[in-house]
Amino acid sequence: MADATFNGNTVNMSGKKRSGSSDDQWDQFAAAKKHQTMNKPSPLHSDDPAAALANARHEFGEHGGVNMSIEASATFTVMEPETMRRMFAGELGPDRDFFIYSRHFNPTVLNLGRLMAALEGTEAAYCTASGMSAISSVLLQLCSSGEHVVASRTLYGGTHALLTHFLPRACNITTSFVDIGDHEMVSREIVEGRTKVLYFEAMSNPVLSVANVPELCRIAHDKGVTVVVDNTFAPMVVSPARLGADVVVHSISKYISGGADIIAGAVCGPASLVNSMMDLHQGALMLLGPTMNPKVAFELSERLPHLGLRMKEHCHRALVYATRMKKLGLKVIYPGLEDHPDHALLKSMANKDYGYGGILCVDMETEEKANRLMNLLQNCSQFGFMAVSLGYYETLMSCSGSSTSSEMNEEEKALAGISPGLVRMSIGYSGTLEQKWSQFEKALSRMQDLNLLQKI
Repeated sequence: MADATFNGNTVNMSGKKRSGSSDDQWDQFAAAKKHQTMNKPSPLHSDDPAAALANARHEFGEHGGVNMSIEASATFTVMEPETMRRMFAGELGPDRDFFIYSRHFNPTVLNLGRLMAALEGTEAAYCTASGMSAISSVLLQLCSSGEHVVASRTLYGGTHALLTHFLPRACNITTSFVDIGDHEMVSREIVEGRTKVLYFEAMSNPVLSVANVPELCRIAHDKGVTVVVDNTFAPMVVSPARLGADVVVHSISKYISGGADIIAGAVCGPASLVNSMMDLHQGALMLLGPTMNPKVAFELSERLPHLGLRMKEHCHRALVYATRMKKLGLKVIYPGLEDHPDHALLKSMANKDYGYGGILCVDMETEEKANRLMNLLQNCSQFGFMAVSLGYYETLMSCSGSSTSSEMNEEEKALAGISPGLVRMSIGYSGTLEQKWSQFEKALSRMQDLNLLQKI
């Protein structure tokens, strides 16, 4: 019988149907197993995220398969009618292998949540149908009408739109945007008693500024404010919860998936928060229903074990390419370069041996030049693909100002440091490093030849 801990309790993840004459007998057995497991030291909180994942219990399949079974049921049966009443009353739940409906809890999705909690070093995690559903659900759980958020002005465009337009209109939740590197400004904008959340990205999209997570947490916590950090750009590289953040959110669609074939998200944080978000009467996840498909959860749980290897290669190639691009005279933004203003900060916070992130930016100054470069890189030399998103094994390129940050107006983009010609590159690892670099040089040489021809 394989058990897993979730929210401080033991969740049976064997996939085997309860047997015996009654649910009460199973209840007594599960309680005994819970007592045994809760007295064992938890292995999940390691400083190295890969070690934490490796220490997490491996779930086997129903018939002894090395891979866990998929619980694809939408609804679950009980042995006695009284059991259903007790489940809806909150007396019995997934901690004792009692499931009602997969929008509430599903064993396969719970297992992925346990792995995400291990990755980020939090008590619990809940996985959702998208990154934006994770972000919006957290904010709606932590904030009520009339309350306030302080957020970085350098955010993913969808998050910026949520805070700027949707939440004020639909929920009367307002946001003050700040330079997250100006700690005096951050402190000044927090209104004690009204501000509920300080929200920022560990590594910002797309300009790659790095937030001082420990100092920002100190400022927020001194004023009773919850810190929510989006760590989509830097899984394994930075562990915000280990640095003091209360909640970590992810778009799992990116690096954690790695295949550009899944849309998913995660909320990692205290068990009390995850439980409140699943409350039958007041829970944002429960009532809004951004439910992850268990088949998707299974796929993702199979990819997490090699996330560390993938991240190291993404980051290694990004550093090599950024260094070489800079030597060619290009304006490169990458926090792994020593002249990046946040290089020392990232180095002080980063987990050892994972690098500085797999994304770099090249500022071509104008959208026309950016588009010309991307066109050549895709259609002339096959260096990468013009596509949004990140974390894919092929290099993905986009002109941020006219794509993933297009929700922001010109003034907002200027304040965030997003130039019209900023090309964001999510560096892949297909092919050999030198093979892909020669493809980049070929496109750049072609672009220089075309520029000379235009001057004649």
